[in-house]
Amino acid sequence: MKKNTWLIIAAVVVVVGGFMLFSGKDKAPETASAPAETAPAAEAPAEVTKIGIITPTTSQGEEEYRAAEELIKRFPGRVLHVTYPDKFMDEQETTMQQILTLASDPAVKAIVMGQGYPGTAAAIDKVHDSRPEVIFINVVPHEDPALAVQKSVYLMESDNPARGRSIIELSKQMGAKTFVHYSFPRHMAMAPLAERRDLFEQTCKEIGVEFVSVNAPDPTGDAGIAGAQQFILEDVPRQVAKYGKETAFFSTNCGMQEPLIRAVMQTGAIYPEQCCPSPYHAYPGALGIEIPADKAGDVDFLIEQINAKVKEAGAEGRMATWKVPSNMAMIYAAADYGFEYADGKIGAEFDQPEAEALLKKYAGENIQIKLYKGKDGVEIPRFIVFVGESVIFGQ
Repeated sequence: MKKNTWLIIAAVVVVVGGFMLFSGKDKAPETASAPAETAPAAEAPAEVTKIGIITPTTSQGEEEYRAAEELIKRFPGRVLHVTYPDKFMDEQETTMQQILTLASDPAVKAIVMGQGYPGTAAAIDKVHDSRPEVIFINVVPHEDPALAVQKSVYLMESDNPARGRSIIELSKQMGAKTFVHYSFPRHMAMAPLAERRDLFEQTCKEIGVEFVSVNAPDPTGDAGIAGAQQFILEDVPRQVAKYGKETAFFSTNCGMQEPLIRAVMQTGAIYPEQCCPSPYHAYPGALGIEIPADKAGDVDFLIEQINAKVKEAGAEGRMATWKVPSNMAMIYAAADYGFEYADGKIGAEFDQPEAEALLKKYAGENIQIKLYKGKDGVEIPRFIVFVGESVIFGQ
């Protein structure tokens, strides 16, 4: 799982494996009508194999989009990139057409979906009608995992059930007496997010934190992203006035993170981590951090800059995230897996040890990986989830 006026991530991420995130203000509107390639095919090998990537636009999924941009630069002529429509719930036919566009190139052997929005399962079926050999890797599935896993070689996501406990425990460690959860019905219809929400409430009861659920506008609804962001800016002060500064805030939506960080900082509240935890997710834009070219991709430098901003605001110990960019790491790992399949290094059957090794390559050796379990406690094969290590800023 932003306003047009937002400052988008001004950084080049080199995650553990050495990939980079390119950023800066968008200079031209994004289009979702055709694959994006930034280098001529002549730069690729004579018998080129390719992968396709579909991501949100920067408004809905900044890190996934930038990860795709970097992969295009790293593998010239071998990566095709298209985007989902911002109102993807109303335009699932467009989603299908975008995925069919990727598959229409016979050199494309694997397609990475980051994120797996509604409509992707039907699109995969359509592709497999004519090209059954194409594999799909679903990063952050939005559809029912039991359905989604039937369509893709494997699924990948942060471990939301585990985070249902870890985020609350971290919030209390940071001083929270109340935990506010912002979401909307579409997200609560997603099994992993609904399970995490229930675990939030359960863990709050167990450790003595008051749980508050707030229904926010869906960014794909009539009010759009701008309306959802404005709601966050207005509601956080209301909640702090009601519950006090010892209130932790969490939202399930990427587009809400930047205004949420700003509002939390302004009110002196607590922010344990984003929906998709990462130092690069909304922090640079929210805090006005610019990264010079010689520090591009330096995660330690960015953490130092966030620390400085947090201390300047007097918010030491009240802002946190993971030490690595979770969604970017998954996109890079999925892309590597796709290339290995395209180049005949692995077969069509899921290679779990290789998938986990590639994830650790980008998310760090210390992450905790396991297969996702549904509410019935049964593992869903080929759906790997992980938890990263937190960093509390200003300490």
